[in-house]
Amino acid sequence: MRNYLIKNISIVNEGRITTADLLLKNGRIEKMGTGLHAPFAVTEINGEGKHLLPGVIDEQVHFREPGLTHKATIYTEAKAAVAGGVTTFMEMPNTLPPAFTQDLLEQKYAIGAASSLANYSFYMGTSNDNADEALRTNDKKKDICGIKIFMGSSTGNLLVDNYLTLDRLFRESEVLIATHCEDEKIIRQNLERLKREGRELVAADHALIRDDNACYESTLTAIQFAQKYNSRLHVFHLSTEKEMPLFGNMLPLAEKRITAEVCVHHLHFTSDDYATLANRIKCNPAIKAPHNREALWRALLDDRLDLIATDHAPHTLAEKGLMRGPDGKIVALPADAAAAGGHGGASAYERAHAGLPLVQHSLRLMLHYVREGTISLEKVVEKMSHAVAICFNISERGFIREGYYADLVIVDLNRPSLVSADNILYKCGWSPLEGFEFPATVTHTFVNGHLVYGNGVFDESQWGQRLRFDR
Repeated sequence: MRNYLIKNISIVNEGRITTADLLLKNGRIEKMGTGLHAPFAVTEINGEGKHLLPGVIDEQVHFREPGLTHKATIYTEAKAAVAGGVTTFMEMPNTLPPAFTQDLLEQKYAIGAASSLANYSFYMGTSNDNADEALRTNDKKKDICGIKIFMGSSTGNLLVDNYLTLDRLFRESEVLIATHCEDEKIIRQNLERLKREGRELVAADHALIRDDNACYESTLTAIQFAQKYNSRLHVFHLSTEKEMPLFGNMLPLAEKRITAEVCVHHLHFTSDDYATLANRIKCNPAIKAPHNREALWRALLDDRLDLIATDHAPHTLAEKGLMRGPDGKIVALPADAAAAGGHGGASAYERAHAGLPLVQHSLRLMLHYVREGTISLEKVVEKMSHAVAICFNISERGFIREGYYADLVIVDLNRPSLVSADNILYKCGWSPLEGFEFPATVTHTFVNGHLVYGNGVFDESQWGQRLRFDR
């Protein structure tokens, strides 16, 4: 394995920015200091004018394998991730078949071991009738990130709405419980009410159907279960101002039993963007009115929201009811082609799948907000790396510390980068951020000390590793 000496770089770590050298040996951080010289062969990288961050840990992605590989694979999306400075991901169970058994879960780990350029972990899936199997994860708490409960709308039998099942999972799980919180009953009532208006539903209606109340009531239920049993609860993708008082900042993160995540798209887009992006930004939970985005930012900065992630969820353009026109721009599918999927009289909005591809661009999007003065660079590192490692008790990652795995990213904050169709690496081939120019560029990404991505060139000679947890 090649060893590296990174010289004269601004290191962003644990609330400070310091200029120093970093020596990497055998996949780990050997030494950090000034004027370092290696007593062994190294490849030297001049870091002057650049910043070194711990690699981003994205604890909520959908990489679609097995079964939905026309949208994405673990290989393609992990490759996009490392190009964006994401060195580690935790992936969702809603594949085909869903990860409802320990054997199916281990099959996903085998795919990761054979094809992921980033480090990986996979959540155990839950349904109304697999509690026994899901709870076997208790015996693997050092090897699996957690169990995932869809307490709101999902596909197939991934929805867990049986209160006896929920009660048992919260009572007996010894590992982190991660939840998607939207109330199915409220969503259906809102949908029926809008349909009675007799007009065609459009993308902007998504925020009215999956509204604040649907999120709040489900999140409150999850918190009540967790408080009843002192469960370790982590709530994904908070999206409303109404939910923010449910979370606190009085305890250090390591002592919290209930934690919360916000996703980059809820920090960036608002319901005003449906006018131009329409179904491209249809996702669950919905992107909502602008006052919600402002509340999310406030809660992130005062530590009621603990982590930043993506909920990366790719779909093909056709599944979004879209296509690329002759000029390369994304346009709506012709009505006859869009309706060919056999959805009867459903509107283009109703036919469109929910989810956005984001993992290649999340760090640079947050660096945009650093440039805007919304958040500090140190806080971005805290919320995208340090806090994730603390929240999930990840072993020896998430910080730039001697002895830790060398999961690192170098960024040039003064080199703009434009999102365009020809540099998107997602298998689905599109991004809701196309045409957006970031103020910064990811120049190098190290995974376990291996330079997997350097100035646009990939070295695929080494795969990522399975995460381990200190539990």
